[in-house]
Amino acid sequence: MLTFEDCVALSGLTAEEIAAIAEHEHIPELAAAEMGNYLCRSASGELRIKRMIVEDIEAANVAGKLDRVAALRLVLRLFIECHPGSDERGGTRRGVDSRTG
Repeated sequence: MLTFEDCVALSGLTAEEIAAIAEHEHIPELAAAEMGNYLCRSASGELRIKRMIVEDIEAANVAGKLDRVAALRLVLRLFIECHPGSDERGGTRRGVDSRTG
């Protein structure tokens, strides 16, 4: 039997990224892990996940949940570092063109 931790490991996302997807989509974390896994493998999925996290930050800010804003900003920063497809400028990271490696 797979545990939630197994599903997180298989998703290619962190537990915090999955929690942000779950929060944004109003779905259980296990469903969010599956959704995140699918999105990470689709053409614009990483960009979509990034937008979800940004929208979660905006919602937390409006609600005055500053601790949540700070936590989500860290999630966003780490997501962008690990997922070059979330870069709206064309998927480049650290001076490396993703098309040439």
